[in-house]
Amino acid sequence: MPALDRKWWTLIAVCTATFMLLLDITVVNVALPDIQRSLHASFSDLQWVVDAYSLTLAAFLLTAGVVGDIYGRREVFAIGLVVFSLSSLVCGLSTDPLMLNLARAVQGVGGAIMFATSLALIAGAFVGRDRGTAFGIYGAVIGGAVAIGPLIGGAITSGIGWRWIFFVNVPIGVIAVAITISKIAESKDPRLRRIDWVGFITFSVSLFCLVFALVRGNDLGWGSAGIVGLLVGAAVLMVAFFVNERFTSDPMLDLGLFKIPAFVGISVVAFTLAASIFAMFLYLTLYIQDDLGYGPLAAGVRFLPLTLLAFIVAFFAGRLTVRVQSRLLLGVGMLAVTAGLLLMGTTHADSTWTVLLPGFIVCGLGIGAVNPVLASGAISVVQPQRSGMASGANNTFRQVGIATGIAVLGAVFQSQIVAHTSAALNKTIYGHEVLQRGGAQLRGALAAGEVQQVAASIPVVAARHALLNAYHTGFSSTINHLMDIAAVVAFVGVLCGFILVRQSDFVVPTGGGAGHGSPGGPGGPGGGPPADAVPAAHA
Repeated sequence: MPALDRKWWTLIAVCTATFMLLLDITVVNVALPDIQRSLHASFSDLQWVVDAYSLTLAAFLLTAGVVGDIYGRREVFAIGLVVFSLSSLVCGLSTDPLMLNLARAVQGVGGAIMFATSLALIAGAFVGRDRGTAFGIYGAVIGGAVAIGPLIGGAITSGIGWRWIFFVNVPIGVIAVAITISKIAESKDPRLRRIDWVGFITFSVSLFCLVFALVRGNDLGWGSAGIVGLLVGAAVLMVAFFVNERFTSDPMLDLGLFKIPAFVGISVVAFTLAASIFAMFLYLTLYIQDDLGYGPLAAGVRFLPLTLLAFIVAFFAGRLTVRVQSRLLLGVGMLAVTAGLLLMGTTHADSTWTVLLPGFIVCGLGIGAVNPVLASGAISVVQPQRSGMASGANNTFRQVGIATGIAVLGAVFQSQIVAHTSAALNKTIYGHEVLQRGGAQLRGALAAGEVQQVAASIPVVAARHALLNAYHTGFSSTINHLMDIAAVVAFVGVLCGFILVRQSDFVVPTGGGAGHGSPGGPGGPGGGPPADAVPAAHA
């Protein structure tokens, strides 16, 4: 097999796998209401459909890269494809929420393995100008997956059912595995490396305890022994993780990276972008479908102004990184995200979906400006030999941001939807009667998004309308509150982008390195070295 043919086969396999794993971050959102009805899932179950995937993706990302370096990237990549494809099959066959969420967690493991080894495979197959072309195609595939994810998810869910958003991964995965085994050359890291098991376990369990506590806090009580124990355990384990990383000889995460202010700033921006607008996608989907009554495909179409604009702007922003300082693109982009969230936080009971349109447009501009800078900036503030860990850390911060953002916003959502809907009901003639008869069942239905079913069981038409109108009012008030919280989180990214991302921290690579750098991340294509990159001697 000629070398030229082999490298393009490598790109095809890697792009196919990456498209699948990133599509499963966005494609699932518009299917959540259908999943809820089909599996009789609670609101907490819906959170875990997204969070189980994000958590394991975040937890395994850095470790999977080391495993690939040690045992062979092609072999580990193929294993990741198999794990992802089989778990996708189980997701589609799920008969209850627990089965689905466990399968989603395993799917995240497969995704992490593929994502962690994908860039190294491309870098090992391409050199010179072809490498730039390959990374450009790879970045475009990443941006495209995010841009059309909601539309594909909506079309599949509306046309043939939500299970097929997982089933379609199976034949694609089989083809990708065949290409990987037959066409991709094996590569390993010649350096002697070891897996940081203590770091991996403490980090993973800490994240799980934190997210589990946030998701279950409203149901079990924030002062209960279980929730307090989980939160304390999460804190203790995270401290243990950092202590281990400080003293171990081959850490999962090099804490020396955090001595670079620009790296800290870029990491915080990655986290806040994910914890704000990307975490809000779940609640925007529920608002568009459950409250406004649109189907999955119609919901996916309405997300297009945001997702397509983010993709288009990222194309140009990636090229601006060679002319405009990263701090400006990050700060202005996150400011646009903040403004967009505030614009979307103006809904009321009689709103149509167009109330979200100005915010969608402004957020799309902001996401498109930020994503390529995060990708290129994370590896431009470190020496080439550390770019793999820097890129992995950047993507880990994104996934942790999504998981914790969904959990925190979900805790607020469950509390506020009950309070706001009950308050609106109390202002109606039939409200007191509905609350008296509904009792705990109504409060549970409000928190679980099952108000339509409760309303259908109310025999008095006027009382039924009173409940639904109050729910619309309560949902609008709640979504506005979530937007305000997300805007505050995004504004932290604005400050860190402007203040911490300093020109003097950027370095110019002195050689090709191992090619672990990332031209893109979950959310958009990347660009070249930032304009603020300067020789290391000037740093």
